[in-house]
Amino acid sequence: MYFLDKETPMEQFRIVVSTEPYVDKSMLINKIYPLIGKENRFMCITRPRRFGKTINAVMLGAYYTKGYDTHELFKDLKIAQTVSYEEHINKHHVIYIDFSRLPDPCNSYEEYISWIKYCLQDDLKKGYGIEKVPGEPIQNLFEKTNEKFIFIMDEWDSIFYKDFMQEKDKKAYLEFLKGLFKTQPYVELAYMTGVLPIAKYSTGSELNMFDELNFMNDDEYDLFFGFHEDEVKELCNQMNSVGYEELKYWYDGYYTSEGKSLFNPRSVSLALQKGKCKNYWTETGPMNEIAEYIEHNVDEVREDIVKMVAGIPVEVELEGYAASQLQLDSRDEILSAMVVFGFLSYHDGFLRIPNHELMEKFQRVLKRKSMGSVADIVNNSKNVLDATIALDGQKVAQYIEEAHDREIPFLQYNNENSLSCVITLCYLYARNYYDVTREDKSGKGYVDYLFTPKKKGYPAIILELKYNKCAEEAIDQIKKKNYVERVKDFDEILFVGINYSTDADKHKHHDCIIEKYK
Repeated sequence: MYFLDKETPMEQFRIVVSTEPYVDKSMLINKIYPLIGKENRFMCITRPRRFGKTINAVMLGAYYTKGYDTHELFKDLKIAQTVSYEEHINKHHVIYIDFSRLPDPCNSYEEYISWIKYCLQDDLKKGYGIEKVPGEPIQNLFEKTNEKFIFIMDEWDSIFYKDFMQEKDKKAYLEFLKGLFKTQPYVELAYMTGVLPIAKYSTGSELNMFDELNFMNDDEYDLFFGFHEDEVKELCNQMNSVGYEELKYWYDGYYTSEGKSLFNPRSVSLALQKGKCKNYWTETGPMNEIAEYIEHNVDEVREDIVKMVAGIPVEVELEGYAASQLQLDSRDEILSAMVVFGFLSYHDGFLRIPNHELMEKFQRVLKRKSMGSVADIVNNSKNVLDATIALDGQKVAQYIEEAHDREIPFLQYNNENSLSCVITLCYLYARNYYDVTREDKSGKGYVDYLFTPKKKGYPAIILELKYNKCAEEAIDQIKKKNYVERVKDFDEILFVGINYSTDADKHKHHDCIIEKYK
């Protein structure tokens, strides 16, 4: 049993199963074991960060590794009830590699890969007394053992993010993995995880023996990564620290291939441990990079983001994203990357911002100065909210008119969604103090915008839009359909009616009426 890792998977998995909350994903073992020794024994599962890849990897290492007895760790898990449980537990030689671990110092690809090779050689020397001949490829050393190995490799793509990696280094890295695995008889299973799908440079790709299973194409393993609804409900019952609906609002929004809900597992776990839902999404390099592309590269992507912040799904056909595509030049590449990194969810041909946690991140992107006129509207949104609370409908109409008059093509009212985008940007500041929902059920219908205060001291706001009608008609609709039902318990409630008219000769484009509910 060998590890290219300071901590063994057994030690890591022991910590995982003893820490609340823990969700049993051990049936992944049952799903994988038929692949051992078969032609299709190479698999690469890619998911966003924080979706349980490492936990599953250490679980597999703890289960398969020879020379240990880990029955105690698995005895209460689902896998222990299967007929194949005893057949493979602690029966295999395992090479566990965490590719995100770096030597010190690590200022070049050569330093990185030399350390990987040294550790492999050192493991085989300790286990089999095999000495490496200068220039001898690493696969020769494995062949000399006359043994078969399960390779478990986590974060295979982490090296791609390093500043020192050049194109020739990426190519050399893929060639190294090809030499280690492709057609090698000592490999009885290769299980690899990461964020990026494997790059495919041609039909004869270096790693085309791997079956790629990513967020956009996996219908076999999708329930083993992320928490699904039943699992989150059970955790809520066990820990009783945060309610299910609150967790769903903050961390749901991803989908399995069958359309079932998937939650961000790390954020759910932290919320349950701390007893509070808040933004646990850690800022990472890829989010900053994608923000830069949104700002400086493709105007269409900025339009897509504004629509999704407004709650409007974006229809698009995405084909995938590979490790070779770190330079994003097109709308589809940028949006695909956002799905791969977990910033957007993609299901049935539509993109959405998954949940409130990610919504907060995208709202911050819209405030950046480099977003130009969009940022100007957003940065004025505090004034819009202040005018609304002050019952100054004329001022609110003026601000919305100014936003509409800016030379931003997708904010020119071609349809109802364009009006919604303008209103979303004009009231973006309100989301600091309100939960803002569109088309929300209330009373006898669906209110266009419902502003529910997060804190005391702010009035609830019911906002209704009209097109080529009048603001009075919007206020009448709020009253007749009893939209106040959802927020009737608040001390102060405002009705806001906004109309846009295409006939500017008779009156201004926008008019607004604000009334206090009595």
